[in-house]
Amino acid sequence: MGEGRRRGTGITTPARKSKAAKPAKPPEPRGTPCCGRIVRLVLGQGHGFIRITDGRKVFFHRSDLREGVSFGDFAVDHTVAFELLDDPISGPRALQVQRRRPRT
Repeated sequence: MGEGRRRGTGITTPARKSKAAKPAKPPEPRGTPCCGRIVRLVLGQGHGFIRITDGRKVFFHRSDLREGVSFGDFAVDHTVAFELLDDPISGPRALQVQRRRPRT
């Protein structure tokens, strides 16, 4: 079925290929810039919690760390900077987590 015939020439031409649209990449979730202090780490499972200034605990997973940052670099009481994503289903989550440099 994929071939066509030109009228009167006897020449067979290949069928046209339709260009399928590439699926759009979903937008990367972005949150509001925030900082807080790590209050709990569960090393074996690779997640932890950050307490922010309004008293809420924010969940983060090792996959939420900024590129080049290792989960082993963190300890309880470290100050961190991150993007706060308030998910209505799973609750607040920290994205792009990194250690905050102490002010000098």
